[in-house]
Amino acid sequence: MSQRLCPDSEGADHEASRTTPALPAWIVARPRLTDRLARAVRGRLTVVVGPVGAGKTALALEWAHTRRPPGPLAWVTCDGRAEQPAVFWPRVTSALRDAGVLVPDAVATGEGPLLVAALAAELNRRTEPVVLLLDDFQPAPNSPIADGVSSLLRHTSGVLRLVVLARRDPPLHLRRDRLASDLTELRTADLAFDERETAALLAQHGIDVPKQTVSVLCRRTDGWAAGIRLAAMSMEKLERHGEPERFVDRFAGDDEAVASYLVEEVLDLQPAAMRRLLLTTSVLDRVNAELAGALCGDDIGGHFADLVRENSFLHPLGHGWYRCHQMFADVLRMCLRHETPGLVVPLHRRAAAWLGAHGRLAEAVGHLLAADDRDLAAELIVRHLAIGQVLGLSRSPLPDGLTRGGPQEEGSGVRPEPVLLAAAVARVRGDDQACGRHLALAQRLLAEPPHDGPEGDGDDPDGQGQDDRDRADRRARCRLAHAVIRMERLRAGAPEQAYAAALEVEEIGPLLPHAALAQHPEIPALTLAVRGAYEIRAGHLKAAETSLTGALKAAGAAGNGALRRDCLVELALLEAVRGRFRAADELAAHATQPPLPSWCAAERSQAALHLVRAWVELARGEPGRARHELARADAVLRTSPDVFLAELRALAGGVAAAVERGGPFGCGPKALDGLVRAARLPVTVLRTLTPACAFVLDAAARGGRAPGAAVPDRAGGRPARTEQLSPRERDVLNRLAQMMTTEEIAAELYLSVNTVKTHLKSVYRKLAVTRRSAAVRRARELQIL
Repeated sequence: MSQRLCPDSEGADHEASRTTPALPAWIVARPRLTDRLARAVRGRLTVVVGPVGAGKTALALEWAHTRRPPGPLAWVTCDGRAEQPAVFWPRVTSALRDAGVLVPDAVATGEGPLLVAALAAELNRRTEPVVLLLDDFQPAPNSPIADGVSSLLRHTSGVLRLVVLARRDPPLHLRRDRLASDLTELRTADLAFDERETAALLAQHGIDVPKQTVSVLCRRTDGWAAGIRLAAMSMEKLERHGEPERFVDRFAGDDEAVASYLVEEVLDLQPAAMRRLLLTTSVLDRVNAELAGALCGDDIGGHFADLVRENSFLHPLGHGWYRCHQMFADVLRMCLRHETPGLVVPLHRRAAAWLGAHGRLAEAVGHLLAADDRDLAAELIVRHLAIGQVLGLSRSPLPDGLTRGGPQEEGSGVRPEPVLLAAAVARVRGDDQACGRHLALAQRLLAEPPHDGPEGDGDDPDGQGQDDRDRADRRARCRLAHAVIRMERLRAGAPEQAYAAALEVEEIGPLLPHAALAQHPEIPALTLAVRGAYEIRAGHLKAAETSLTGALKAAGAAGNGALRRDCLVELALLEAVRGRFRAADELAAHATQPPLPSWCAAERSQAALHLVRAWVELARGEPGRARHELARADAVLRTSPDVFLAELRALAGGVAAAVERGGPFGCGPKALDGLVRAARLPVTVLRTLTPACAFVLDAAARGGRAPGAAVPDRAGGRPARTEQLSPRERDVLNRLAQMMTTEEIAAELYLSVNTVKTHLKSVYRKLAVTRRSAAVRRARELQIL
């Protein structure tokens, strides 16, 4: 495809010149990138930056041979960092001549700035562009070559179209060109092979594997062309044994071929300080300058900016953070283990200390697990009040490695934090007996007088006081973790004991720094949910409404869908107990709608949901459907007993039987009196349920309600007239009924928070209420919702 173009053949179609290397047969077609490169060369400067083996040269060759450049193409292959001006400029002028550009001998034989100025003047005489491609262009900043190329580009008035292929940003004032929109950049992420290209490369080696295997290989290599090629060569040998898929599952940077390639081509070429920085920071999944300094010391960490500039294996993540290419990171970690094995654990501990101090708990715990220091990980988790994250109560999970292994129960000098972590892990695993044993041991350890830390000799009262405060703070955090685990363990089967743990959490709260619990909404969410569930069963209905509403909001902030679902079910149960069946029906419906999770096992809240539905069906005059829901509730209660729900179920069953018997005898006052006397429910619950039962029985005695009729909101209640709400006020009220916060309503309706508050005040005035819950309740009574 190569041919030499005639000098100054302006306006002609241009192809790859004889300076362009031949197109290898193994190149994988990448039209998505060659199209970008073809568009890019219409501008002044195009930079293709990527690590060794990323496919920069292959991409440029494909473009040169399959696309038509906008003018003669002069291809110059440089010597990287070893390039010398006396060699570089003759190469440039020779390539221009070979591409068909007229370069007089007087210009070609010039030197230094005079050569650059003469060449620029000669190019400016042309009316069509000239494309100069510099492959492996790596001059040092402010070097004669870098300054000369910058000057040539600056003084050619757009005639010169420069394409640079490099392993790092070339020193060509890229920021200035970005501002002027004269720069197009293709970087490591752009050069990464996608799955189609990966499959095409494997096909060149006769490898045919499932799409899933291609995806795994693409992910493991970060789309790195050389890594995929090396993997394909190894897979080609294994093809006859039918093992390519197994090979991909194991393939990583510690593969011998990959490691040898990267060590020779990258690591061994680094200066000593840069090499040490790369190896030391390889224990990190992501790094910034401050963290690099904490691991390496300021003398080495100060080279971080140079590392970022010189190494295209580092991918920017934003805000000063970087991630090392996965396979290169594997190689660096392997070298670190081989060269300085005793340094790995201290580096992980150092990283954990910095990350923990900067609020990156999950990453800190991951490093402590890598250092095989579960005890210190446990102390960090308890100190940061993150036991709820271990239990899965938050959208911010901790590393999966926490669920493996655990501390020993025996031994002297055992600290409570590792035992508390073991209790939480046992709870996550579903091992209730082990959880109970660990909790009992932790309780004994917390009951012992503190014996860690210096006792002091009385000469430093301020220091002794600080030690006492630190011990008191640590004990409070351990007690909090203990109470949270107990709450989560007991809330399904022992609501009274769970409630006692919730009270302990509320007692401990004031002992912690101000707003500490606000940073962990999963703990208030669980505490309030446990309180609300107990208060319903104790007959404290108004208190239960307050607790459950607060729990619902906190669960949303924690991202705990399961707890949010359970709160909605308990609120539905509360409304059913109050005889507000329409509200109960709506809340139950919200609890079963995505994105809230469904039940994966028989849980108490599932029994409560079926009971709510049973009462709603009774209110509709559908005793048959009510019995179906009661049967489903029975199935759950057999595995998750709940005395309150069982009594409520018995009352609903009695009402359903009375309705089915019908007639004055079956549905009369005597029948109702007998049902109420038999129910072992709190007086306040019976006081609210009795009118509801009377309404259902009275409707049945008078001939029943039509099947499928609307659910009455309050038994025997009649809506009063009220001032009409505007459409926007109805929008706000509907979202209020869905337990959305003011901020969530504003975001969904594209209103400001203040505008939503104004609408709420108007709704409260028109409905003659003062609170959100009362507004929703009143709106349901008036059948506005």
